[in-house]
Amino acid sequence: MDAVESARRTINAHDMVGLDAPVLLMVSGGSDSTALAYIAAELHEEGMLGPLAILHVNHKLRGDDADEDAAFVASLADLLQIELATVEVDVAAIAEAEGGNIEAIARRERYAVAHEVLSDMCRELGVPVSSGRIFVAHTADDRIENFYMRSIVGTGPGGFRSMLYLNGQVARPLLDIGREELRDYIIGRIERDRPVVRDAHEMLWREDATNQHTDRFRAFVRHEIIPLAKERNPQLVSTLTRTMNLIGDEDDMLDAFADDLIGRYVVPLEPVEDGYVLSPMLAAERTPMLRRVAVKVLESMLDPDDRIETASIDAILNAFEDGRPKSGYVANIQGNIAVSSNKQGVRIEPMAKFRTRRKRG
Repeated sequence: MDAVESARRTINAHDMVGLDAPVLLMVSGGSDSTALAYIAAELHEEGMLGPLAILHVNHKLRGDDADEDAAFVASLADLLQIELATVEVDVAAIAEAEGGNIEAIARRERYAVAHEVLSDMCRELGVPVSSGRIFVAHTADDRIENFYMRSIVGTGPGGFRSMLYLNGQVARPLLDIGREELRDYIIGRIERDRPVVRDAHEMLWREDATNQHTDRFRAFVRHEIIPLAKERNPQLVSTLTRTMNLIGDEDDMLDAFADDLIGRYVVPLEPVEDGYVLSPMLAAERTPMLRRVAVKVLESMLDPDDRIETASIDAILNAFEDGRPKSGYVANIQGNIAVSSNKQGVRIEPMAKFRTRRKRG
């Protein structure tokens, strides 16, 4: 199966986007995102994808190389006659001011820009913002890298699905395709007399030299661990993709069960920013389902980039004992969230709200 057909099947199988909905392609200039642009252009020609635009975010981290990346993407957009938005974000300056991780900040800023550009596209086209999609070029290899990274540092069962095909407005149409397949596809365009772009060095895509550095966790997994696994199983990409999809199917089912429990037994406080009350009825549920409920409640209270600590989930579970909420129980989780319980249930709320209640009491 060629790359275009694989992407077509993935988009259809996961109902990623409507025919007339706008699609924003996040293109860095690397082989994966360059292939994404070519594939999306072909699918647009077929009438399978609606209006397209390309977004390139220059993080200002690689000097002249970053500028050459931007120039390459501009040439690609021009060749494919796709509207281009190029945005510069000084990630290093933000990281210095905030004291955060550069890669995490780059990702946050990149997606923030993408959602803003997509919203503008939807408004210009007069369609609901919710209908638009952001296509990113994550591949089966990226997914496998996440699988091994999580195996090393630990994760919950659902974490081993590694990546979602569709997560809100972010879609991953290349998630069933390996990186080498995408590079073969780009090279194959020449054989099929399809136009291609080359950079100033006659390369068909841009290479990020930092990808070769094994002092970064992902690069270490990519260059040290996965090649050894592929020596044992040359079909690693297809084997693990199949395994992760099986995990994903079961994860979706358990998530649906958890959503049902939340609908029946979790009551949002007024206003909802004040937190939630978990019904005493939840004490009868098995630990794995109660754990999923706790995770979903915390996800709704935290920022998307915040990591939910294992100790936080345990603290919520520990509020139930012997089939009922534990009276007088209090715990401080995630630094600023209070978990407290009495016979009415388990209350999860900002620590400031908890202290105010206690003073009034």
